[in-house]
Amino acid sequence: MKKVLFLLLFTTYFAKAQEFLPLYPVNKIPNSKGTKRKDSIANERVYRVATPGMYCFFPGTQENKGAAVVICPGGGYERLAYVISGTQLAKWFNTLGISAFVLNYRLPNDPDLVEREKAPLQDAQRAIKVIRNNAVKWGIKPDKIGIQGSSAGGHLASLVGTAPADIVKIGDQLDTVSALANFMILVSPVIDMGAYAHKGSKKNLLGENPTPEIIKQYSTQLQVTKNTPMCFIADAFDDKTVDPHNSLLFYQALLENKVTSTLHVFPQGGHAIALRNNPGSTEMWTKLCEEWMVEMSIIPSTLKK
Repeated sequence: MKKVLFLLLFTTYFAKAQEFLPLYPVNKIPNSKGTKRKDSIANERVYRVATPGMYCFFPGTQENKGAAVVICPGGGYERLAYVISGTQLAKWFNTLGISAFVLNYRLPNDPDLVEREKAPLQDAQRAIKVIRNNAVKWGIKPDKIGIQGSSAGGHLASLVGTAPADIVKIGDQLDTVSALANFMILVSPVIDMGAYAHKGSKKNLLGENPTPEIIKQYSTQLQVTKNTPMCFIADAFDDKTVDPHNSLLFYQALLENKVTSTLHVFPQGGHAIALRNNPGSTEMWTKLCEEWMVEMSIIPSTLKK
């Protein structure tokens, strides 16, 4: 009863989420030492995730277009900016008829973790599995499940899109469900862990002195293959926080592997381009993204024929 009450109270921080759904059964969270701790939330940021899960936002039955997206909030792998790069985007996806799931993923600086760098990816892969397993129930097409991320959340989303293996099997019925995303939407993403790395994200994810091998493994432009899902990327030329070369490197890798994708680099917008109230042409990114999803047959066109 206490756990149910806690979850109900916790969801009040997430504007009008219709349901909080834990990703794992009790006592079956992978890569965990089993430490007893609580979620930590302050100033619209999550600083510790004790219960990995997702906040579900569903469109109305009549508006549902059968697609879904997992949203990975940014925050440099130190915190989750769940409003500006989470719930606000979820509401926008709902207006397009897309089911949206704001991911409450474990942060790699959590001392409970056995292997720090694996936890965010495990939680994101598990989220896709849960959605795909409930696709019929939720009116979602199993081959229309994507992942979106801003800033460090973009790095996590690109990890999901390029991961060579499922690393979240826990011995339950979801072990046989695919963790693959069908499309990616990246906004001001962290990609590289080398020369163009965002120092904070790199340190928080990989630790103080990562090996050259792990730097390569988590530089997602180096993991792109012909099987990587299609991708939409939006970035700003004047981003002073995460070097726009990150987006360029990822797009180049997609291009070289013949993965149908698009890259928009706007003159203004700074870091982690917002949903609304952007300067100049940057305000067009959401409309361009919507049209891209129509063009890629992720959602049907709203135009009458």
